[in-house]
Amino acid sequence: MLAKILIERQFKSGNEKEILSLLNQLRSLAMNQPGYISGLTMRVPDEPENMMVIGTWQTLDSWYSWKENMERKNLEAMLDIYQERPTEYREYVVGSGLLT
Repeated sequence: MLAKILIERQFKSGNEKEILSLLNQLRSLAMNQPGYISGLTMRVPDEPENMMVIGTWQTLDSWYSWKENMERKNLEAMLDIYQERPTEYREYVVGSGLLT
């Protein structure tokens, strides 16, 4: 079942160049992972340090495989340096049969 993953990050002010570089590296790696469909990065207009990524994956299992990928974990650790708080993840599935 199709999965939508919401990834919320709150960065400290400054270091935008480094942050965007790391986010671009994450996106580039994700695009080559089995099950990856798309990703969308958004910012709050009045609070540009608040960002949300909406990732679309073929299945939750494909997302979980990527989430546990060592290259991804290394980039996430580098992003943690610039964050106010830990990254928050919300995982959703799309489709019928959600409520039985």
